[in-house]
Amino acid sequence: MEPFVYLEPQSTKEALSLLTKYGEKAKVLAGGTDLVPLMRQKSLNPRYVINIGNLDNHKFIHSEHKTGLRIGALTTIREIETSPILKTEYKMVSQAAAQLASIPIRNIATIAGNLCHASPAADMAPILMALSVSVKLVSIAGERVVSLADFFTGPGATVCKPDELMTEVQIAQLLPNTYGVYLKCSTKGGQELALVGVAVVITLDSSGKICNDVKIALGSVAPTPIRAYKAEAMLKGSAINNELIWEAAQVASSEASPIDDIRGSAEYRREMLKVFTRDALNQVVGLARSSV
Repeated sequence: MEPFVYLEPQSTKEALSLLTKYGEKAKVLAGGTDLVPLMRQKSLNPRYVINIGNLDNHKFIHSEHKTGLRIGALTTIREIETSPILKTEYKMVSQAAAQLASIPIRNIATIAGNLCHASPAADMAPILMALSVSVKLVSIAGERVVSLADFFTGPGATVCKPDELMTEVQIAQLLPNTYGVYLKCSTKGGQELALVGVAVVITLDSSGKICNDVKIALGSVAPTPIRAYKAEAMLKGSAINNELIWEAAQVASSEASPIDDIRGSAEYRREMLKVFTRDALNQVVGLARSSV
């Protein structure tokens, strides 16, 4: 690990001033579960490390009446997993959080860190993309809200500028009869990075037969987490049955661009993507129909 200057701002304003001053020479430390290993491996060598862990105003989970939910950027994955609000109102987010690494890691890792690290295999990204989440980015010059679908630009890369800080994640209120799930294919019971990650959020009509809306987001099968728009289009407005679900799963697989690496082949990932998309669709349709 190369020498660096460690900075610990005590306010958001101070953190933003440091980011403005040091720009691309600096890296933000939230939980550190991604940044620290990369620095040890010398994959990243920032001149300045800005630890924002003391900014308690960014640690919250707030349910907003009739508008949705706000999650502070420094909220840990474990807090998301165990939150009574999320378990009640957005169970699919809590369920996805429970699949990220191990409990000791989830106790440290933050939602902003998981998203800003921009790993194609990030566990939280697919389910949040399927929920059409937005993130708030703040700088000294002002703030902006960006759809998560537009946030990732490549492996380890996002639209977040060097002088910007993610401060919160915004989830819109769910429509009635909406259910979601995140399924992960990995080799060690979920504690490893995903070989394939599939998130599905679906809204059925009052009869439980017609798909009013569906979002399918995929992880670890492209340079960034992606939406399977063609598969979604097949399902919207249609009567859902096993045959259509399998056809949509195959189309979703065709929309991906997996690679061969040490963890698995592109061919294996593509086949698992069909299976996990089918299973995720079956699970959420089953949940929706059981409530009708």
